[in-house]
Amino acid sequence: MTPPTETRNPASAAMDSLSALDFARLMNRLDAAVPLAVAEVLPQIARAIETIAAQLAAGGRLFYLGAGTSGRLGVLDATELVPTFSLPAERAIGLIAGGVQALTRSVEGAEDSAEQGRGDLLAHNFGPGDVLVGIAASGGTPYVIGGLDYARQVGAPTIAVVCNPGSKVAAAADIPIEVVTGPEILTGSTRLKAGTAQKLVLNMLSTGAMAQLGKVYGNLMVDVQPTNAKLRVRAVRIVDEITGVGQTEAEALLDAAGWRVKTAVVMGLAGVDASTAQARLEKAQGHVRVALTGVGDGE
Repeated sequence: MTPPTETRNPASAAMDSLSALDFARLMNRLDAAVPLAVAEVLPQIARAIETIAAQLAAGGRLFYLGAGTSGRLGVLDATELVPTFSLPAERAIGLIAGGVQALTRSVEGAEDSAEQGRGDLLAHNFGPGDVLVGIAASGGTPYVIGGLDYARQVGAPTIAVVCNPGSKVAAAADIPIEVVTGPEILTGSTRLKAGTAQKLVLNMLSTGAMAQLGKVYGNLMVDVQPTNAKLRVRAVRIVDEITGVGQTEAEALLDAAGWRVKTAVVMGLAGVDASTAQARLEKAQGHVRVALTGVGDGE
């Protein structure tokens, strides 16, 4: 039986005869169904967020494994965790069938090897303390199945993000997230609705886990790495917005804090120096709210 992502969509049967505006309207209408499909699996997404956060809090690593568009989305999500949340690069690892070269061009046949999925995890000493997110729009990618099977064998928690129901990839995971997006506007082109759904889910998994780990304060990215001019301006704005001290004083706090946003925030709100603020944060496991209660330094 042909999976939904590979079937023809009757709504776009005459797509080649549409004007550019009519095509855009049609695609927009079809794309609007994607967030609704994601809404159907929010309980599974929540379980996955909690699992990722727990593994990371215990010192484990987050791995993403996929092929083609799915693999590229996983690599993107892993990469963004470094500047946005200061998660060390070695703790968020995106693996794609065919290796780094597959990020920019197709590597034929790479996704067909279950053994390669296992081998790529072995190469990174994947173990029970880690967590694996397998991503496959079709739900049948051997590379992803091989990785998920290996992860379960070593006792690590596994999550699957797929876009067809009842798939082999979903069956291989502890937490299957099946976002059923149906036929694409262009038959079989799962970089479209399916890819959008995968991106939405990955956004939730990583951002939700980072929030649980204390890497945000309210809705502000207090663990951002201010590595360029734009991000330094953002860091100043964040410290000013939280503390209300004004931009000049916010920048002074950041200077004293070695441009660690969390440290500057605790300094500004608690009226302590950088070393005390940092000690509070360390004892509070990086949670700004906890550090501000005084529990972090025994007060």
